[in-house]
Amino acid sequence: MLEQLGLDFEMYPSNIDEKINPQLEPRQQVEMLSKQKALFISSKFHNTIILAADTMVVLQNEVIGKPKDAEDAKQMLGKLSGTYHSVMTGFTLIDTDTKKTVTKLSETKVWFRRLTAKEIAAYVTRDKPFDKAGAYAIQETASIFVEKIEGDFFGAVGLPVFLVAKELRRFGIAVL
Repeated sequence: MLEQLGLDFEMYPSNIDEKINPQLEPRQQVEMLSKQKALFISSKFHNTIILAADTMVVLQNEVIGKPKDAEDAKQMLGKLSGTYHSVMTGFTLIDTDTKKTVTKLSETKVWFRRLTAKEIAAYVTRDKPFDKAGAYAIQETASIFVEKIEGDFFGAVGLPVFLVAKELRRFGIAVL
């Protein structure tokens, strides 16, 4: 998505331990995790802007993480079937020189149509969504499950482009 905006960037994994804190609401979790990732990476660089993000799928205040295996993915998709859930993406920007930091949240509501067990099994076998929160990627095959969304599509993909561009301008980086 950053390439589509014409931004010059490099990617570095944060490799932080993404532990869920049961004391925090999901929105606070994604903000905290994005900030931890950004802080971890920012300590290694100078004269740069760091962008880090974290995304969670939340169904009735239950965090639906990444599936452990195919059965876990099928159960997750079964829970999401015929209902709506929120996809929350938190992102943090840090200027490594000034230490200016901003953390923002995007919440997108996603409605899934009712899915059959056969569809779920076929999807899990075909797409192997084991590295995806909620066991799906809205921009891929799972898009056929989505009846409607409310909010930022790109936030549901994992980076709320509108908000990121808005905040980058405040850091002196013009997208256009």
